[in-house]
Amino acid sequence: MEKTVLTVIENVPVAKDVYKMRLSGAAGETGPGQFINIAVPGRFLRRPISVHDACADGITIIYKVIGGGTEDMSRMEKGTRLDVLTCLGNGFDTAPSGDAPLLLGGGLGTAPMYLLAKKLVCEGKHPRAVLGFASADDVFGADELSSLGVDVAVTTVDGSLGVKGFVTDALPEEFSYVYACGPLPMMRAVYDKTKTDGVGGQYSFEARMGCGFGACLGCSIKTTGGSRRVCRDGPVFRREEIIWETREG
Repeated sequence: MEKTVLTVIENVPVAKDVYKMRLSGAAGETGPGQFINIAVPGRFLRRPISVHDACADGITIIYKVIGGGTEDMSRMEKGTRLDVLTCLGNGFDTAPSGDAPLLLGGGLGTAPMYLLAKKLVCEGKHPRAVLGFASADDVFGADELSSLGVDVAVTTVDGSLGVKGFVTDALPEEFSYVYACGPLPMMRAVYDKTKTDGVGGQYSFEARMGCGFGACLGCSIKTTGGSRRVCRDGPVFRREEIIWETREG
């Protein structure tokens, strides 16, 4: 974890109620699947947001307006300086990916897939992606992934764009590994659909976080290794660690 001040250089809508914010400054070496925790002026709790992209002089996040804090963020102008905790959580490990990993993003779970894809492509891998949304108005990120050379399929629940249905309705026949991030029902469906394939995977969980670095224990879950904190031990967990009954109970 690193505490720093980052400056807003862009804050624009990319889909319905979804914004992309670019922040400049020393953000540390952020890896795919990690997140930041932003102090929003006038709000008590920080806002944990997954990292969409990262470079030497800043990071990019994608967030959805779902409450007062994120609504405040959507109104932040260029030049706004923010108190940010960076390099939080354990992200995706690309070592076991194989040559043809599959990236699955549901809604905002699409956001961390871009940085992950960049790393996989740099390693000479050939990732494919399936992105799921409610409707065409909610879609983002597909063009960015395509620009990296990633084969991208889009699904929408209402059929307004791409394949009608969910990400599990557009899975390719063959892939070497699974990286998934999105709503719990989506990830459980992916887990169940791929359980007989013998394919490993990593799943990034969403959880309500208080502190964002493991002190408050508010995001603890049970795994095969005991109680784990999503913010510090995750948000990414390997397939074999996950106990779905506990997550849903």
